[in-house]
Amino acid sequence: MAAVATAVIVGVPTDIIANPWFSREIPVRWWEYPVLAATCLLTAAWFAIRMTRPQDTTGKSGAYGGAALALFAVGCPVCNKLVLLAVGTSGALGLWAPIQPYLAVVSLALLGAAVAYRWRRRDCGTTCQTP
Repeated sequence: MAAVATAVIVGVPTDIIANPWFSREIPVRWWEYPVLAATCLLTAAWFAIRMTRPQDTTGKSGAYGGAALALFAVGCPVCNKLVLLAVGTSGALGLWAPIQPYLAVVSLALLGAAVAYRWRRRDCGTTCQTP
């Protein structure tokens, strides 16, 4: 469910998943598909790892921050209203678009670190105990 939710939340507004509600001025770039897929898989992995205590929010900021950063990384550079307000159309294409692949790497690194951290703190029952 987490992978599907992430795909919808990130893929639909960025129009990587074609839909009638959103459109892009710049076509989807080749690297945005694997970034979306990796974001979905890492988010699903983070949610799938069972924790010792249900209220334990280990790595929550890294997981949510990485997914949110992926939204900015794969979005259309000219369609993002925040970017247009900050740097204008020419800045969006000249400054923001070249930075987006690096944002994608950072977002996947954050998600990967959150999954690894949560994996290390998981509840694995008696299999983790040393004799």
